[in-house]
Amino acid sequence: MLKKVLTVNHLTKKYKDRLAVNDVSFSIYEGEIFGLLGPNGAGKTSIIKMITGLSEITSGDVTICDISIKKNFEKAIRNVGAIVETPTMYQYMSGKQNLKYYASLYKGIPKTRIDEVAELVGLKDRIKDKVKTYSLGMKQRLGIAQAILHNPKILILDEPTNGLDPNGIIEIRNFLKNIARKEKISILVSSHILSEMEALCDTVAIIDFGKLKQIKTVANLSKDLKVKPKIAIKVNYPNFVGKLIMNQFKFHCEVAGQNVICDMEEKDIPKVTSYLISKNVPIFGIASVSKSLEQIFMDVVNNKQN
Repeated sequence: MLKKVLTVNHLTKKYKDRLAVNDVSFSIYEGEIFGLLGPNGAGKTSIIKMITGLSEITSGDVTICDISIKKNFEKAIRNVGAIVETPTMYQYMSGKQNLKYYASLYKGIPKTRIDEVAELVGLKDRIKDKVKTYSLGMKQRLGIAQAILHNPKILILDEPTNGLDPNGIIEIRNFLKNIARKEKISILVSSHILSEMEALCDTVAIIDFGKLKQIKTVANLSKDLKVKPKIAIKVNYPNFVGKLIMNQFKFHCEVAGQNVICDMEEKDIPKVTSYLISKNVPIFGIASVSKSLEQIFMDVVNNKQN
């Protein structure tokens, strides 16, 4: 049975008259990558700051490895590695010197652990170079190496791919998955980039205006929302063809490039294509299209089910 590493219980944060986080509860299990997904200002960073002790909790509680941060913050937070906003490091020192310095702040970290984490985050060949020569992605990886030096049970990252190019984003994603698998570390990550959360996380919690809207595994999110497939038909004059289909069959149609995207099922394809052929419409391709995670996110936020 998987062990709960972090549990958030009815967490609430109020700033004067503004409710930034409104009664949020969720749990994260050992080795799980759990995503807080929502637009900027949704409350993701406020949740992370309360979990890590950077912001006072208005009401509710957080337990880390069954220890309440309200009752014993120091003991609970020993199980956490975190980067909130920009990782701090000394530019004039090498990556290895930075790691040695941060290791000295903890008790009992062996020297071999520095080489271990450098290899884990893909910096083995550059760890002796000065940090000022590192790319943004390398600095982010060094920050994560610092955060996992003390073998935490959970790693917490706030928007870790911000500012990275596509290659940097893929690198971060790959080694986070590697860390979760090899170190059995749970990871809590926040982002507003929907495709990245889909590619990285096991479970996603959708946050909007401080409220938890939905928690689903990425694999089951579409299925649980009863997402209807759409059919894309590639034609020469999609606007004209879309009107033909809507008038004849009453299917809702949208145009994307040369494709008419229709709200219909696969069983409807033969009658629609036969009709279009009878109207002398050349068809260059037909494909099934599922909703993107972005569309699903908007449906959840707007309380739609289809």
